[in-house]
Amino acid sequence: MARVVAAPQPVESMTDRQLQRREALLRSILDSNPDGLLVINEKGAIEFFSRAAERMFGYAIEEVVGRNIAMLMPEPYAAAHDGYIHRYRETGERRIIGIGRVVAGQRKDGTTFPMDLQIGEAVVEGERRFTGFVRDLTDREDRDRRLAELQAELMHVARLSELGLMVSALAHEVNQPLTAAANYLRGMRRLLDGTSPPLLRQGIDKVAEQTERARGIIHSLRNLVKKEERGRAVEDLEALIIETAALVLAGRSRRVALSLDIAPDAKSAFIDRVQVQQVLLNLMRNAVEAMETSPERRLTLRLRSAGETVQIMVSDTGTGLSETVRARLFQPFVTTKAEGLGVGLSICRNIVEAHGGNLTVTSTAGQGTTFLFSVPAHSPPGAGADIS
Repeated sequence: MARVVAAPQPVESMTDRQLQRREALLRSILDSNPDGLLVINEKGAIEFFSRAAERMFGYAIEEVVGRNIAMLMPEPYAAAHDGYIHRYRETGERRIIGIGRVVAGQRKDGTTFPMDLQIGEAVVEGERRFTGFVRDLTDREDRDRRLAELQAELMHVARLSELGLMVSALAHEVNQPLTAAANYLRGMRRLLDGTSPPLLRQGIDKVAEQTERARGIIHSLRNLVKKEERGRAVEDLEALIIETAALVLAGRSRRVALSLDIAPDAKSAFIDRVQVQQVLLNLMRNAVEAMETSPERRLTLRLRSAGETVQIMVSDTGTGLSETVRARLFQPFVTTKAEGLGVGLSICRNIVEAHGGNLTVTSTAGQGTTFLFSVPAHSPPGAGADIS
C-alpha cells in the first residue's frame, strides 16, 4: 500500500499567514489602546492614524492620511511644526523625541485640548518615521479643577466653622466676667447716696455703659459668624466618598490602600453635601496622617443602613489614640498636632448633630481608630427636598 505524504506548504505562504495574524493582533491592540497613535514621515505627512486618534481628534483615517500633521495643531504650533522637523533633520538635535511633553491638539471642530505627547523615531527601509502617542488630558484637568474648586469650597466652610466655634467659645468665656462686672456696677450704684461725689456716679455710669457695649459687640460677632442654613437634598454618598478620597489621597508620597464597603441600601442620604463632605474630609485626612509611620496603611469606609439613618464608619490602621486624648477629643482647642487648632473634630461633631446624628470614636493604641457617625437616610415628611 502506497504511503501518502502531504506535500509541504511553501515557506513563503506560511510566513504570509504569520504576518497577517501578527498584523491583525497588532491592529487589535492599537484599536483597543485608549491612547492615540500617529505615524508621520520625514515631510510631516500622516501615514497611520489609530481608532483612538480618530475618536480624540474627530477625523476619520481617510481624512488625514497623506495630509500634514499640522492640521491637528492650533496656531502658532501648526505653522512652526515643519520647521521643527527640518531643524532636526539638519542638526539631529532632539528636543521632544524620547522625552515627551504636554502640548495642545486641535479637533476637527476647531476646539483645542491639552494632550500628553510622546514621540519616537524609527528607520524603515532607509526612511525615517516618527511615531506619536497622544493622551487626552481633558478629563484629568477637569478632575484637577473640580478638586481644586472643592478644596477651596471646603476650606471656606471650614474657616467659617472654625471662626464661629472660636467666637462662640470666646464669647462664652468673656460674657461671664462682663456679666459679673455689670452686677458689681449695679451694686455700687445702690451704695451711692446724695453725699456721693457726682464724678463717682458719672464714672460708674460710664463703666456700665462700656460694659454693655462690650456685651453688644460679642453678641454681634456671634450673629455674624452664625452658620447660614444651607439646603439639604438626597445625595449620592458613594460618589461623595470617592470624590473626597481623591482629594485626600492626591499627591500622597506614601501609598494608602482605600477600601469601600457600601451596602446597597446605604448609597444615599438626606444631607447638606458640603458640610458632610467636610466631616468626611477631616476624618479621612486625620486617618491618613495617623498611618504615616504604620507598616500597613489601609483606609476603610463602611456604609450601613440603620432604620431611618445611614451609618458611616471611617477606620484606619494607624497608631490609635490614648485614653487621655480620646476622652477630650471632641472638645474645642484639643489637638495632637503641633500646628493644629484643635477645632476640626469639634466642628465635625456639630455638623453631625445638626443632621440629627452623633459622632463617636473607638480606638486601641497601636491598632487603629474608627469614627462612626450617622445621617438621615430620607428627607422628613413635608420637607420638599430636592432629589439629586
